Amino acid sequence: MVFSTPIFLYGFLPLMLAVYYLLPRPVRNGWLVAGSYFFYGWGNPLYILLLLFSTLLDFACALSMPGAGRRTRRILLLASLLGNLGLLAFFKYSGFLARAAHDLAGIPGSETLSWLGTIALPLGISFYTLQSLSYTMDVYRGEIRPTRRFVDFAAYAAFFPQLAAGPIVRYSQLAADLRQRRESRRQFTDGTGIFIIGLAKKLLLANPCGVLADQAFGAAELDMPSAWIGLFAYSFQIYYDFSGYSEMAIGLGMMFGFTLPANFRAPYRATSLRDFWRRWHITLGSWVRDYLYIPLGGNRSGRWRTAGTIILVMVLFGLWHGAAWQFLIWGGVHGLLLAAERLARPLGLGKRLPTVLRAGLTFLVITLAWVVFRADSLGEAGRYYASLVGNPAPEGAAWWTRQLVVGPEGLVLLLLAALVTWGGFSTSRFVTGPSPVRWVGLTILFWICLVAMGAQAGKPFLYYVF
Repeated sequence: MVFSTPIFLYGFLPLMLAVYYLLPRPVRNGWLVAGSYFFYGWGNPLYILLLLFSTLLDFACALSMPGAGRRTRRILLLASLLGNLGLLAFFKYSGFLARAAHDLAGIPGSETLSWLGTIALPLGISFYTLQSLSYTMDVYRGEIRPTRRFVDFAAYAAFFPQLAAGPIVRYSQLAADLRQRRESRRQFTDGTGIFIIGLAKKLLLANPCGVLADQAFGAAELDMPSAWIGLFAYSFQIYYDFSGYSEMAIGLGMMFGFTLPANFRAPYRATSLRDFWRRWHITLGSWVRDYLYIPLGGNRSGRWRTAGTIILVMVLFGLWHGAAWQFLIWGGVHGLLLAAERLARPLGLGKRLPTVLRAGLTFLVITLAWVVFRADSLGEAGRYYASLVGNPAPEGAAWWTRQLVVGPEGLVLLLLAALVTWGGFSTSRFVTGPSPVRWVGLTILFWICLVAMGAQAGKPFLYYVF
């Protein structure tokens, strides 16, 4: 089920809210669990069993840790790691590993495992796996006490607003809200406004930009202007698609009395790659830092070893996004650039450039890296890069592509996306606080979204499949 579809807006969400506020407070978490499992099982009910298994496993392991010996606690943590990562590896990476074993190593019989690549990836498994693991690891470290109420932990693990694509929330961030929260009219209305802004980003910016990007990346031949416009369109698409989802999740959480952490903070205004990764997918970045980068040594080692750790972490970060070579390459490129940026930091080279120029160069590097991320193969990425520096005059099939991609509507769309990106727009400032004029604007924007939703096919969010 997708937030930007009629079944969600006209059916699921009103029912969830109505029953939630009619129920007494002690049973509201149970209603959230039931609704979240229904939401998750909408596409494939069998995958509910995976979510339930992960939830039961981590709840039991964490509950058994306090008072246990060090060896027992390690065994419990290992059981949680193997159970969760084992499921993730099977569903997400087994097909890729089988193909790699056949293509690179020529392992006999590996070709018979090609069927593993046809297994459908369970919705949100990359997200709820990391979220649930953070709970057992925090309990193991002694940073939090495990909850004894299974319904509270199940609500945390399966909370439908952020189940499919984040934000990735730590249990400590929601513990107080799970035990005792006080919903308010102000919180509900602010959450509604944030949800509308996120919905507008998805329907009015991300989806139309995605049409341009699909036409460019799917073209048999491409001239230079069409390639650049298609690439910028994808850069805006992935940002507004993912940040739009995150804002809808945050807004929905507020409607039910929860405070979810921010996941984006104007990443395309970053003045360096390091700054970009502090602004993009913030909750995943903090997860990688606390549970992967720091345990591997972090900044405690020498400069070169730290640079190597950064590269390794970013390669794994790329692999988390998808089981394909292009994601490994994308992560490796970012890792190399981040490591080079860190090694060059004492020289202060970047600070000599104006802020606007540094932001522009950072955006250009990030956008060029998106080619590998978006392409279906490394070969396709190579052809697209060639188009970016190719013949500016369209010929043959490239002429038809230009008619689709380079047009007044597409240019106006990119200009609008650029204005929202760099024009100082802030969702929190726009929706927070009572203002009749503001709410008239949000109401009009919501009705425009409903019209756009009726005209568009229901497109899932990009990060549903990562």
